[in-house]
Amino acid sequence: MKKLLAAVLGFGLLGTAAIATAALPAAVQSVAAEETVTFAVENMTCALCPVTVKRAMEGVDGVRSVEVDFDAKTATVVFDTAATSAETISTASENAGYPAMEKG
Repeated sequence: MKKLLAAVLGFGLLGTAAIATAALPAAVQSVAAEETVTFAVENMTCALCPVTVKRAMEGVDGVRSVEVDFDAKTATVVFDTAATSAETISTASENAGYPAMEKG
């Protein structure tokens, strides 16, 4: 009985972080890894350009949302940092013909 109690207490001290993380709902865990970045986007000259930029950025795995502002020449992207990076999203836009740099 003492060994069992010691094992349970030992697990409790060592396994607390694992249990705490596992106990969180997936939605809460994913929110912790979410980031919002605004990019300055070049070469947008017509009404269809923002559509192309949005599609290119949304095509990156881990991107949750993209809002393109044609007048400001920006794109604001919400993405999962565990799945992608701002650099990958920027590259996708550049590959579509619209270089995008993080505004900072």
